[in-house]
Amino acid sequence: MQIWVDADACPKVIRDILFRAAERTRTPLTMVANHPLPLPGSTLIRQLQVPKGFDVADNEIVARLDAGDILITSDIPLAAEALEKGARVLSPRGEQFESGTIRAKLTMRDFMETMRASGVQTGGPASLSPADRQAFANRLDRLLRQ
Repeated sequence: MQIWVDADACPKVIRDILFRAAERTRTPLTMVANHPLPLPGSTLIRQLQVPKGFDVADNEIVARLDAGDILITSDIPLAAEALEKGARVLSPRGEQFESGTIRAKLTMRDFMETMRASGVQTGGPASLSPADRQAFANRLDRLLRQ
């Protein structure tokens, strides 16, 4: 098992939680991004830098994921592909994506994208709260113990 991170949009506070968890549990962690990221000096933590482009990082993650791996992403289509491969998927807000509910989330995402494309102002996600950070850390710990 290893942890994969869709790192281009992963908040720094979540990356820090991931770094500590990887070290504590001795779990390999790979940050996938299209730009260099500051990483702690650790043999367990590495970056896979991919070229810029639409879904390049997502495609690389899906190609390398194995069943039982953990993926950290807020990208719902990527989460759906990872679940199909048998990975466990967690958002930076601590929400665990599940096979039984991912289709509904994809439908809602597509609906909201259509609304935005038609000019409706939907607003962005709320700032990451301390409760979100705690929920993420707790859920990650549970996944790493399984």
